[in-house]
Amino acid sequence: MTSPHALTSTDPMAAPAPPEEAVAPLIRGIAVLRELTDAGGTAGLSDLGRATGLARATIDRVTGTLARMGYMRMDGSNAVLAPRLMELGNAYLAALRLPALLSAHADTLAEELDESVSLAVADGDGIRFIHQAIRRRALSLSFRIGDLLPAERTAPGPLLATEWSTDDWARWHKRQDADPEDLGFPAVPPRSHRTATTDFEERVERARAHGWAMDDQLIEPGLVAAAVPVRAPDGRIACVASVVSHTSRHSADSLRDALLPRLRTAVTVMERKLADAPPPEPPSKSTAVGLATWTSASKQELGGEFIESLARGLTVVTAFGEGRAELTLTEVAEATGLSRATARRALITLGHLGHVTRHGRVFRLTPRVLALGFPPLSKTTLTRIAHPHLAALTRKVEDSTSLAVLAGDDVQCAASIAAGRIMDADIAVGARVPAYATSTGRVLLAGLPAEERTARLARVRMGALTARTVTRPTDLELILDRVREDGYALVDEELEEGLRSIAVPVHDRDGGLMAAINVTMHSGRRPAAECVTTILPELRATAAHIEADVHITGQFVRVPTWQL
Repeated sequence: MTSPHALTSTDPMAAPAPPEEAVAPLIRGIAVLRELTDAGGTAGLSDLGRATGLARATIDRVTGTLARMGYMRMDGSNAVLAPRLMELGNAYLAALRLPALLSAHADTLAEELDESVSLAVADGDGIRFIHQAIRRRALSLSFRIGDLLPAERTAPGPLLATEWSTDDWARWHKRQDADPEDLGFPAVPPRSHRTATTDFEERVERARAHGWAMDDQLIEPGLVAAAVPVRAPDGRIACVASVVSHTSRHSADSLRDALLPRLRTAVTVMERKLADAPPPEPPSKSTAVGLATWTSASKQELGGEFIESLARGLTVVTAFGEGRAELTLTEVAEATGLSRATARRALITLGHLGHVTRHGRVFRLTPRVLALGFPPLSKTTLTRIAHPHLAALTRKVEDSTSLAVLAGDDVQCAASIAAGRIMDADIAVGARVPAYATSTGRVLLAGLPAEERTARLARVRMGALTARTVTRPTDLELILDRVREDGYALVDEELEEGLRSIAVPVHDRDGGLMAAINVTMHSGRRPAAECVTTILPELRATAAHIEADVHITGQFVRVPTWQL
């Protein structure tokens, strides 16, 4: 089947021909991003060419430009989406405000019910998730923030369809004829029966009358859900909250009888939150972000391999955000540093592709922005974020690197890149070593509150692992004070003879200490002092790169260390 994103698609649901003022390179770049998204975040360059209908030379230029922007990276012949791309979806979610206002209530409900809870909004004749509070089990919901589902196969769909116009229903009917198996919705299995379609309009009327809706295994066997609309102060549906379970835990009837009342109570609290929320702070008078200068410099450096209009067009999306849900053309130009003409053509193109809508003089982002990489990247873990940065550091310093977290009184390796030397530090992922005798352990211990740190050291038996191991808690307390002050730890042959390492902290979006990274080497490689003068700056720069990705990724999703 021809890809729904292919520029030469003959699919009757394909977008109409672009307007004359549309930016063709921006259209091509977005097609590539959507194919990468649907492929799970990784795809071969040849596969991208076949899926989009673009020539290989064009694919190379598009991916080269996206890599320059930090939106993807190359792994051999594969293109891989990078966390920084989430700034596009973050712009939409921040402008929407609903996740910031309601996600904590959804998380609390999921904890209370011990079931997964979702928030979704309308996107055309589908629904798109804006928040997921997933309960982790062997049978666990796999939907992600940004996933698009056909309205007729979901619990939120009938509720959102109560606000459809005649044109919306016409598009829905057209889609039923064009895509009877729902192949245009990669987040769900193909439709095997037409029940969801034949009674959808009846379910919409029931939802209108009752104020709630059910999904009884319409997505796949075993999955059941109940949904209730969350209404804005003006009475329109702001989003839909749903509780999702499995038939091994609830039938549709028991889900309705046992959990629907608690869902409705939670929705009442959410609606009160929306009504009481103060208006967003107006955007500060923006100064140009230097985009024009950056793109010009990139064009000069990379020549024809850098597509300036693609970079500028995507950056228009980031002009929106908290307090910037609606922007005029002038405000978009000011926020990005682009000329009005350039910003206007980008907005026309984004509007043609369904990522922007216009209301009088102002423009708004649509949920479709989340289709640009957000679903696969929303499942990103700290180890996945750190891995390419650690690999780059290993190549630069030619020594092994790793990332570790506290695990009881030990540190546990979460990611490791070996330098490939004959005499090399080979730390296996999952391996645990005593925190008191390692550089990563001391960084993590130094970051603990003083009382917790003292209590840990008092209970740990600090045995001598080598002749140089510090074993007295009072001595280690002084070392940890210095580590906290200096922002790094250097451990020389205390864990193992001949082994030296230096580590720095990695902080989360709120400034909390979440992990430590280190460089490990044989003590004969370089003097300890040289580790501080040459390795430490590179290590800190790597930590800064990891933190930048974590801060973008963690704006609306939780970033776990690894996915179990």
